[in-house]
Amino acid sequence: MTDSIYKVLERAKTIAVVGLSDDPMRPSHGVSAYMQSQGYKIIPVNPQIEETLGEKSYPSLLDIPEKIDLVDVFRRPEFVDEIVEQAIQLKIPALWLQEDVIHEAAAAKARAAGIFVVMDLCILKEHRARFR
Repeated sequence: MTDSIYKVLERAKTIAVVGLSDDPMRPSHGVSAYMQSQGYKIIPVNPQIEETLGEKSYPSLLDIPEKIDLVDVFRRPEFVDEIVEQAIQLKIPALWLQEDVIHEAAAAKARAAGIFVVMDLCILKEHRARFR
């Protein structure tokens, strides 16, 4: 898994962040700002905001007009199944469920569809550990 996480982070260029807040005090904002500072294109997915971190926000993954390499999820577990359905529909190669975002059934469904899944880990912490 460790090598696979490294490969996902190395290959990904565009990360759609579901639940990205425009509030700088929220973990989703800080983590996404860090990933953006590391060269990743961040696409906010949040129907409540128009933009954040200088990027236009979209109401759902299905509304994003460009290729997504990785979906990073900052939503409660009860919302993960719908996000997985959209990721499968769009054939997104990787799904990252942040710390405390645990949904075994949705993760299994994503894996069965060929999506690489990371669950209950912080993408910022994993990136820092692998790319110092």
